[in-house]
Amino acid sequence: MANKNGKQLDFTSSRDPLGVITQGSLVEGVDMKLDPERSVEDIKAGKFVVVEGFKNEFFSMITDLKLDATNPDILLYPPHDGDQLLHSVLNGASTYVTVALRPMLMLEKGEIVEDEARPVKTIPSHFSKVVDAEEEDVSRVFGSEERDDRYFHMGTPLDMETPVCLNMNRFVERSNGIFGKTGTGKSFLTRLVLCGLIKQKKAVNLIFDMHNEYGFQAMKESGNGKGGFVKGLKQLFGSEVALFSLDPESTRKRGQAPDHEVYITFDQVAVEDVIALQDELQLNPTASESAYLVYALYKNKWLRTLLSLDGPDVESFAEEIGANKSSLSAVHRKLKRLQNFPFMVDRLAGPDAVDTMMEYIDRGIHIVLEFGRQTSMLAYLLVANIISRRIHEKYVAKSENFYATQNPADQPRHLVITIEEAHKFLNPSTARQTIFGIIAREMRKYYVSLLVVDQRPSGIDEEVLSQLGTKITALLNDEKDIGALLTGVSNGPGLRSVLASLDSKQQALVFGHAVPMPVVIKTRNYDEAFYKAMGAVSNEEKVEIAKEASAAVFGD
Repeated sequence: MANKNGKQLDFTSSRDPLGVITQGSLVEGVDMKLDPERSVEDIKAGKFVVVEGFKNEFFSMITDLKLDATNPDILLYPPHDGDQLLHSVLNGASTYVTVALRPMLMLEKGEIVEDEARPVKTIPSHFSKVVDAEEEDVSRVFGSEERDDRYFHMGTPLDMETPVCLNMNRFVERSNGIFGKTGTGKSFLTRLVLCGLIKQKKAVNLIFDMHNEYGFQAMKESGNGKGGFVKGLKQLFGSEVALFSLDPESTRKRGQAPDHEVYITFDQVAVEDVIALQDELQLNPTASESAYLVYALYKNKWLRTLLSLDGPDVESFAEEIGANKSSLSAVHRKLKRLQNFPFMVDRLAGPDAVDTMMEYIDRGIHIVLEFGRQTSMLAYLLVANIISRRIHEKYVAKSENFYATQNPADQPRHLVITIEEAHKFLNPSTARQTIFGIIAREMRKYYVSLLVVDQRPSGIDEEVLSQLGTKITALLNDEKDIGALLTGVSNGPGLRSVLASLDSKQQALVFGHAVPMPVVIKTRNYDEAFYKAMGAVSNEEKVEIAKEASAAVFGD
């Protein structure tokens, strides 16, 4: 039997078996009896295996392992360490290992995943052989970056060296999430994904870089305690990436002049932006009502007007406009903190940052907004909300125009907005009112989606979590976080144990819209080989290019 490329596929069960299927169900998964020649210590949760049925192949994940015995009495008198003969006699006959499998994808023999993967609707028969997945299996399921520009290599399955790819066309169709507890490499995973979006030209990116980890060089994330730096997106992709900065002095100190300095006027702050800050500022529920009363009278100048008042004048002002005195006083006192930010100004000395961003986005140039030393959560929430809200407004207008004209030249470029500490933006109390909750629910209607990065998925609104198309998660230990991430996910119970058993570095569980089935990967290295794959030229290569150019002009 041949695949669509004409390559003959061999299904004669020539591969050495891991074991055979003994029992199970469609709902709970199936059990495999491990071949006695195989060591249980070589079998890991999350491993990608193939069950060879009569008509179909079931691509499966190992979710649990269990030691069993035909007669429990045998376990009362275990053999001595040196009694290898008895060990051998008992192994596989009286004692054995049961391995729990979750079939995640079913294909007819020879079939290749094209677009939409079909769910598993049956199970393999008794004694179906289970084998290790091989290179051909992985490429059939997850595609190949070399053969199709839809795919981007993210890593390899456990105990394999074959690339596992994300379908980037499907990735940008929805908002997506990257999760993991602190120190497990969320920023590393995010850099990989962003590189894939840029390299494959599937979307334009706007990245709110709170800790200055994505634009220029950043500290290496290493599990061995060794320091060093890795290249940022600007170094890898050059003029395809623009650096915007809230703290231009800090950016220059790091060896890079920003393409644009970002300042925000008080007149650009909307009431919705303040609502997004209510947890951070500890505002009571009536605060937004008071702010809206000021806005009703003074429109865009509401915040400038409020902050111009001295403390004693606020109560009389509240009485004048019919607002609650204590509530408006609290809003005034807490919003005074905004005046301490150096990027907040009364008027702009140069172009509006959002207008400039839209010019770059329209040209397909990716934007990294560095926060420099402005790393307070208040600054991050404020700026990300204001800029995203204003850009979204422009995208709505551009999209509506395109829907009206149906002219391909009017179609907006798809925009992906990356935010860290996502639970601060998308918690249940604010997600329905803030711009990021709106974007998540719109499902790309206006060509804008989110890439949310967070260590606490349980803090994100359930509806928003359910709207995320693809989830890439490193290790999570907290049961609430694991439960939140897997709520409503097919095969969720099986994935729970897999997620909790990931290594703390360079392993991730990938599931959702951009992959045909859940898979545990060892993430690819972010090193010189990766830089070269992204098209970056090393310093040594630059020297050689310069020498060759010089020789061509001046001779040897």
